[in-house]
Amino acid sequence: MINSYYKYHVFFCTKQSKDKEQCCQDFDAQAMRNYFKKRIRELDMVGKGKVRANTAGCMDRCKKGPVIVIYPEGVWYTYKNKDDIDEIISTHLQKRRIVERLRIVD
Repeated sequence: MINSYYKYHVFFCTKQSKDKEQCCQDFDAQAMRNYFKKRIRELDMVGKGKVRANTAGCMDRCKKGPVIVIYPEGVWYTYKNKDDIDEIISTHLQKRRIVERLRIVD
């Protein structure tokens, strides 16, 4: 069994497209990632054995955006606001349950 340094790795797509296609940054993805990082720090969820938040380039899910993916489970989510981010933190990362209403399944 492989031990990971972090329990969860959360990737936020923050791509800003130069053409007319929808992209995650159209939904202020960078600000939402920053909010996520602030909240997990406040909740003492940062560091070894806890949560790591990263910025990612395009993850080819633009039409589902904005998107994040949480590993090791590989669960994809979309979100609209800080309340959705809070729900992902409290339900998925703290209670270990998938937030079905925000989950991307295709």
